[in-house]
Amino acid sequence: MDSQPPANESPSSTPPSNVGDIVPFYSNYLWNRVASLIPTSNSIIIGKFSNLYRQTFTKTRRISFPLPLPSEFPCSSTNISADTSRIYVVLEEIMADVLSNLHDIQKSLDFWQSRAEGSNARKAYFMIFERGPVAFVNESTNLVRKSLSEDSAMHHLCQLSSSHMSDRMRVLMDLRSALASFLAQLYVELDKRGEDLLKNPEKSLPSLLAVINGLFSNLEGSFSHLHAVRQSDSSIDGSYSMPLVFDRLPEINEEGSQWTDCELTDAINLVHKNLEKLNSYLSVMVGKHRKPRRMTLYWVRYTCGAVGLSVFSIWLLRHSSLMGSSDIDNWIHDAKEATLSFFSDHVEQPLLAIRDELFDTFRKRHKGVMETEEVQLTQDSLHRMLRNFCEQATREKVPDNASDQEMLEVVMNRYEKELVHPIHNLLNGELARGLLIQVQKLKLDIETAMLELDQILRANEINFAILAALPAFFLSLGMLTLLRTWLKQDSRAQGRGRIARIHRRLLVVEIEKRIMQYQNYIEQGRDKDAENVFGLLIYSLERLYRVVEKPARTSGEWDLVKQDLIELGKPQQQTSYKLMVTQRLVKVYDCLLPTLKRQ
Repeated sequence: MDSQPPANESPSSTPPSNVGDIVPFYSNYLWNRVASLIPTSNSIIIGKFSNLYRQTFTKTRRISFPLPLPSEFPCSSTNISADTSRIYVVLEEIMADVLSNLHDIQKSLDFWQSRAEGSNARKAYFMIFERGPVAFVNESTNLVRKSLSEDSAMHHLCQLSSSHMSDRMRVLMDLRSALASFLAQLYVELDKRGEDLLKNPEKSLPSLLAVINGLFSNLEGSFSHLHAVRQSDSSIDGSYSMPLVFDRLPEINEEGSQWTDCELTDAINLVHKNLEKLNSYLSVMVGKHRKPRRMTLYWVRYTCGAVGLSVFSIWLLRHSSLMGSSDIDNWIHDAKEATLSFFSDHVEQPLLAIRDELFDTFRKRHKGVMETEEVQLTQDSLHRMLRNFCEQATREKVPDNASDQEMLEVVMNRYEKELVHPIHNLLNGELARGLLIQVQKLKLDIETAMLELDQILRANEINFAILAALPAFFLSLGMLTLLRTWLKQDSRAQGRGRIARIHRRLLVVEIEKRIMQYQNYIEQGRDKDAENVFGLLIYSLERLYRVVEKPARTSGEWDLVKQDLIELGKPQQQTSYKLMVTQRLVKVYDCLLPTLKRQ
């Protein structure tokens, strides 16, 4: 958390002459005095405590990517001494710590690059709201004061933000370059001396320790150059006040063909001591230039959440039984009733209805609002009424195959004639009889429609039951989706989902780009840049090696994937072969293939 403003933004030591500026001036002065008493994340004391915590309470990061040594080293050889095993452990610690520091630097560098690529509004938001409450007060005060005296206060804040980010990016890139070169040199030396360490460790170990001592000296020179270049133009207070000085091996023993056990032990201890110095130095340097911690970035959200939680707690306490209120008990009872009612209406009853429809369909078919036999009785009655009316009206016998429609036409013709003298025909004619026949026909039509509607409802009983169960189904589906995402850990590269596969494939793309970049630098004669890129290549290989191990073991491809990754890390391997291996990684192995839906 950046609690202090940059040095170029501190107020002048001369009090302002304008009366309107006296209050802001002295309030800012007093605030800076108080803030200077609070340890910040850039404090050396905090850095040392952080390093002590890291060494004491955190687990040691063990290297995943194998060292470029023969597979028989050191366990399978019969002439391996205890010192050889110790140097092997020290080499693993060096590789693990350098890779761990590179990972921390890369994460912070990615953060600053993403913020630097944002809009001016995003940069201003970062400077005010994402650097902690102290920076919020300082920057808000400066913004208001400059807004009253200048028209370009927001533009000045954006420039300050760009300078804030670029300073950290430059330092982190320099640290990454120095560590990557150190890692590349160490990896190449181990690749060259692997066979000698296995065959003649007594003569190879002293020379290897001398080389490691020289690599630490080169790293010290790189950091000293960083101090010399950045000390004058850095806006970060105290960034370069602690130069790194490594211990060195005695020159009289570096060229000796054989060392005594005591000298060898002292040399191993010295390498281990230098490694601890390197970790302490990087802990302070990276701590001053790293991205803000999550608590600092989202302190506004956490503050609002804490205030909201406090208000909710007070409100909850007022309605609890501790204050003599029964509201919470009533709400719990209502929630329980609502849950049981939801379960009964949308889970239990629909499932029972589906079960009854599936197993009792044919048994329940005779039960309905309207049955076929009732409709048939009404139809037969109407047929007899039509037949009798037609025979009396025409005084002729109606054929047996006459349809109801033909007889109904006779009834309607006679009905129309009767309507000419309705009162007379109502008493002495066939008008009343015709009306009763039409009522019977209307009854038959209604019963037929009810029978068809009843059949439709009974045929769709299972559909209605499924429709009632849909809310519970979607709720269960959402819970299963959340559970699946949690089990697969799809947001991480170690997961088994589509997002994890994409992350792993992007790591392969990053490795392929660095292989091509390394080859271009070699062809251009830029050995220093090529060395830097090769160190970053080893870092990318270690990341892929770490995240792909679990899914590759699950799919049974780990031995082949491991061998291909080791081949990509060999310094003397041809670039064309390495590119062919990267293509094989993304096209052959199931743990790196896209999901079937994307193929």
